[in-house]
Amino acid sequence: MGSETAAEGAADTARTASARTASAGRDTARTNTARADTARAGTARTDAGNGDTASRDTDPPEDPRLDRVWTVPNVLSVGRLGLVGVFLWLLFGSHERIAATVVLMVTGMTDFLDGYVARRLHQVTTLGKVLDPTADRIVLAAGVIAIAAYGAVPWLLAVLVLGRVLVVSVAFLALAASGARRIDVLWVGKAGTFGLMGCFPLFLLADTHATWARDLRDVTWVLVVPALVFSFTAAFAYIPLARRALAERGAPAAGAAAPS
Repeated sequence: MGSETAAEGAADTARTASARTASAGRDTARTNTARADTARAGTARTDAGNGDTASRDTDPPEDPRLDRVWTVPNVLSVGRLGLVGVFLWLLFGSHERIAATVVLMVTGMTDFLDGYVARRLHQVTTLGKVLDPTADRIVLAAGVIAIAAYGAVPWLLAVLVLGRVLVVSVAFLALAASGARRIDVLWVGKAGTFGLMGCFPLFLLADTHATWARDLRDVTWVLVVPALVFSFTAAFAYIPLARRALAERGAPAAGAAAPS
């Protein structure tokens, strides 16, 4: 009897020890699992943070050169505006038609020159993108009005050119006032403006009774037609671009929460 009792006690002790050992093993396993989960979560947060930092680091910084003011192209644009005054004085003040024609031709050439210099010397600026087309429109409008008033071109042609300049200018100002992004000048519009700036001085040069002047006037009429076509093509091409700019202004930024 005593030996059986002792044997049963030893067995109970063994079973208890085994149960305690198994329980301790499970607790250790759960602890290790929890530690592993914590480590993985920390690694994920670190990777996410590194990813955000990398994304911010790869965003292209704004080019500080765009904020420059006194660049060669901008000086040429301002000089072009000054030449308008010289042209008007020569034509109406000194009555020097030939000299006025030369000045107006040089003024038109600088329209091409400042854009070429800006690209060649990497001097494209925010101011220049606004100043260049503004100077173009002022030079063209002043030249057209002056030459029409002088009598070298019919007012119908002048009204067509001036109407297009007025509509485009007002549209650009309205876009700027509404907060829409600025629309870059189209090459076809630049080509039309350059052609008109070349044709109107030729009309002025041909305003004489010489035989060569009649031939020059005929050639100029042939050249002015495609220049007008380019100008009005650009004016109509600006319409969908303006609509898109207005739509982008009202659309919420990507990834931003919509206002409640």
